[in-house]
Amino acid sequence: MGCNIAIDGPAGAGKSTVARKVAAKLSFIYVDTGAMYRAMALYLLKKGVKGDSQEEISSVCTGADINIEYKDKEQIVILNGENVNSLIRTEVVGNMASVSSANPRVREHLLKLQRNIAASNDVVMDGRDIGTTILPDAEVKIYLTASADTRAKRRFRELEEKGQTCDYEKIRQDIIDRDFRDMNREISPLCQAEDAVLVDSSDMDIEEVTDRILEIYNQKVKA
Repeated sequence: MGCNIAIDGPAGAGKSTVARKVAAKLSFIYVDTGAMYRAMALYLLKKGVKGDSQEEISSVCTGADINIEYKDKEQIVILNGENVNSLIRTEVVGNMASVSSANPRVREHLLKLQRNIAASNDVVMDGRDIGTTILPDAEVKIYLTASADTRAKRRFRELEEKGQTCDYEKIRQDIIDRDFRDMNREISPLCQAEDAVLVDSSDMDIEEVTDRILEIYNQKVKA
């Protein structure tokens, strides 16, 4: 049996960055659920599935066996025995992932695979429904959030550093709109699990958030 840490929260709260750091500190596996959805998208594309055919996506998706491994501290995404790290970050794969991730059969299949990984490994997993749907029995559940203003400022700075011209108010409104969609979607909406610990990162940096989650882990697991 693995020890599981589930980190949920809205977009831009820093979940993936923090999850990776927590996993590294504890020598756990970080399960990148987004990469698993991209691997599924790659599989569908290889099978010639069209993004506008939800029936075909449903019928084909169960043939994808996806796993996460680590080699020399690098995450390796394995699709049916093949390392697909170099293949899953393209725009066409991202577009298919956006379409196929809403498919109930895809989510059901990946849920099973994610639970299989968590059952036999110590893992940190982040997303929108980890503590409520995917790992409801996780030993540690975190709901990581930050104000819309804080998340917008972080995203604005990130884009500016990349030399991109951006509109702060548009970024802020996009975040608010995405929160609404995530919290009101029909399948596994974003919400805080009853037994999750709320961590608001609005006035915290990444290291402070990481330390806070490790503190919660020690209180719950090491006590």
